[in-house]
Amino acid sequence: MCGIVGYIGPGQAAPILIQGLQKLEYRGYDSAGVAVLDGDLITIKKAKGRLSVLSQKTDGGRNLSGNIGIGHTRWATHGAPSDENSHPHVSQGGHIAVVHNGIIENYKKLKESLMAKGYAFLSDTDTEVISHLLDYYYCGNMIDALVKAINRLEGSYALGVISSYHPGEMFAVRKDSPLIVGLGEDRNYIASDIPAVLEHTRKVYLLEDKEIVWFKGNEVKIFDIDKQEVQKDIFHVTWDAGAAEKGGFEHFMLKEIYEQPSVIRDTISPRIRDGKVYLDDLKMTDEDIAKLSRIYVVGCGSAYHVGVVGKYVIEDMVRISVSAELASEFRYRKPILTPDDLVVVISQSGETADTLAAMREAKRLGCRVLAIVNVVGSSVAREADDVIYTWAGPEIAVATTKAYSAQLQVLYLLSLYLADKKATITEAEHKKIVAELLSIPDKVSAILKDVTLLQEYAASHYNAKDVFFLGRGLDYCLALEGSLKLKEISYIHSEAYAAGELKHGTISLIEEGTIVTALATQRELFEKMLSNIKEVSSRGAVVFAVAMAGDTDIASEADTVYYIPKTLPVLAPALTIVPLQIFAYYMAVNKACDVDKPRNLAKSVTVE
Repeated sequence: MCGIVGYIGPGQAAPILIQGLQKLEYRGYDSAGVAVLDGDLITIKKAKGRLSVLSQKTDGGRNLSGNIGIGHTRWATHGAPSDENSHPHVSQGGHIAVVHNGIIENYKKLKESLMAKGYAFLSDTDTEVISHLLDYYYCGNMIDALVKAINRLEGSYALGVISSYHPGEMFAVRKDSPLIVGLGEDRNYIASDIPAVLEHTRKVYLLEDKEIVWFKGNEVKIFDIDKQEVQKDIFHVTWDAGAAEKGGFEHFMLKEIYEQPSVIRDTISPRIRDGKVYLDDLKMTDEDIAKLSRIYVVGCGSAYHVGVVGKYVIEDMVRISVSAELASEFRYRKPILTPDDLVVVISQSGETADTLAAMREAKRLGCRVLAIVNVVGSSVAREADDVIYTWAGPEIAVATTKAYSAQLQVLYLLSLYLADKKATITEAEHKKIVAELLSIPDKVSAILKDVTLLQEYAASHYNAKDVFFLGRGLDYCLALEGSLKLKEISYIHSEAYAAGELKHGTISLIEEGTIVTALATQRELFEKMLSNIKEVSSRGAVVFAVAMAGDTDIASEADTVYYIPKTLPVLAPALTIVPLQIFAYYMAVNKACDVDKPRNLAKSVTVE
């Protein structure tokens, strides 16, 4: 949440900052601002609203002189979106400017202390505390001031700092919020995420918590909290800059939906050899696996929904107890964990605050942690005991699609791997599932070749006020994600229910014209789902069903049926999710919603 950029070099800073912020706007779009240092003069421009407002205000940054600067695009936490609450924030006297991603948890206490010392606050943000605190501690050395401030700040932060006291210099620091350093030929950058600098460099430093960066001219030095210089390896970005562009699609979300066949193939193919799953990066020994007593799958939002699928699949294949957990609740409910438990954390960005906190709690209690993550070198990836990368490439749309599918594939691979090690499925069963898993990319491609039915259905029903998703077993897991996709990008109220729970209260919400999406891909539960469809249709619901090819009995019960290609029931979620994503997308498009940047949401949730 929130995106920050910084630039130091021979060129004009502001246009580069604006361009970088455009690549990060998915992280927050309530307001934006830049601060540029020209000699010892700091000029600040900021504006409420989308980045385009700031860009128009500054002619794309061209009317701001200076070759050092910091920029910010905001997702509001403390203080409503406004010009006053926009970043950058400056110290009293205007000598220090700060941009911040994260939350300062003890800002009220610090604010009261600073106000008692005569500091006046102009905004409602927690960030303004940082600029005043740096001013209070500044005694001629900004590194010293940063160290003292870091020791007072509680919470998460990535900071970019410039000061009129230090013409020609820039500073940065991070703790629990993402920040990278981009290394150019005669210029350098900071950013919350790689896409902001990829146009300029593929060489980056991945910062650790409480590392302070000092820039001057071509020079970059990194210090730890004790002011000892740190030597770091350069991380080379391998994915194409074009992966972060729309590539002719109307929205990033649509592009990412259509990238799913290749993403799934890239995720599974290198890990399958001769009909068996090999997870070469895992450090878990056969003895470690044999001792496993329980697995916890932990995530937020769509990652949690992947975990719910994982619970069903792992328990079915591996015959071990699995608990799917919301990361935001996991550590606060004081979980009972043992060293023989495995905690699997799932995060696209690898910087999700709640997931990081849950992972650290699991490690504190002595558990082994396996991370399923997309971003190499992210905090989750670095701190976990084992990592399985999803290799999905950058995902720009706020609503996840391809990352969800890649995470799902990794859980299938993990389930098969553990089942093989624990001998809970036969070799023939293993090969059968693996062979079908390898066919999933082509079957997703087949779905994407013709989406006419989904487009037409969305065009006829986008004015719906409520949509209910029903399913049993794995279909219930998919109902959760389908409902989330719809509500987060179309703003239509939507709920997902286990179909068997209808008669226990929920059916009272069904009335004439209510849209119900019924998922019926699980053969052993098919007849029961038909009964549930009858229950809602007899009360006036308009039923859109998703079923497996060949299960045509459902056509007499539902108003509209979409058939996914035939596959093994355990793998049906990998196909079912695609029409649900497309349905949500076209519902939002018909409502003229901002599909890639839904209101009140941001891509990487780096605050609790």
